[in-house]
Amino acid sequence: RQLKEIEDEILHLLSTSEGDVLEDDTLVDKVTASKLVSDEIGEKQVVARETEQNIDTTRGSYRPVAYRTAVLFFAIVELTSVDPMYQYSLQWFQQLFGISIENSAKSEIFEERLTGLKAGFTESLYQNICRGLFEKDKTLFSFALCVRIMMGDHRIDMDELRFLLVGPTSDLTEKGPKLPPQGEWVGNQRWNEILAISQLPNFSGFQMFFMKNLNGFKKIYD
Repeated sequence: RQLKEIEDEILHLLSTSEGDVLEDDTLVDKVTASKLVSDEIGEKQVVARETEQNIDTTRGSYRPVAYRTAVLFFAIVELTSVDPMYQYSLQWFQQLFGISIENSAKSEIFEERLTGLKAGFTESLYQNICRGLFEKDKTLFSFALCVRIMMGDHRIDMDELRFLLVGPTSDLTEKGPKLPPQGEWVGNQRWNEILAISQLPNFSGFQMFFMKNLNGFKKIYD
């Protein structure tokens, strides 16, 4: 705005000036002032751009905390499918997050600070939610929250989770390997589960290991 006012005044002086404009001290002073103001504005714009970049970089470095926070929020939103009375507002969630920021572990090391923020809010949210849950639902909530966090951190295999929740989706005992006579105690259903889990990469060959160690597993079963 200041530069615009000076430019308007220069144009006015030029339009009303008589004779050699270079000898018009007022006009020369205004042109000089305009140059100084322009340089000052240019310097401030450079500083502003650098500041904006620094703010964006700092804000971006907190994305892991923001992501964990979003994971936790959607975890508690899903509680309504357990009981309709388990409803929590976004405003309450934000207030709890603000309190946890103040109470979380402080550190001069940035990575430790991020870890403290995530761990602090996770614990605070868990404790506050559990206070309002029926005893029978606390274990389910703990499991669901743990799964959500592990999914968010890419530390869970979805095929393994699906097997844990659903079990085998087809009968593999018809065409699969048969149990020896001494393995009759296992039963067709459990043997089908063993064959199914053996198809998962991390459990490949488990059915062979199981058959070789039937006596050991029988002791566990008994």
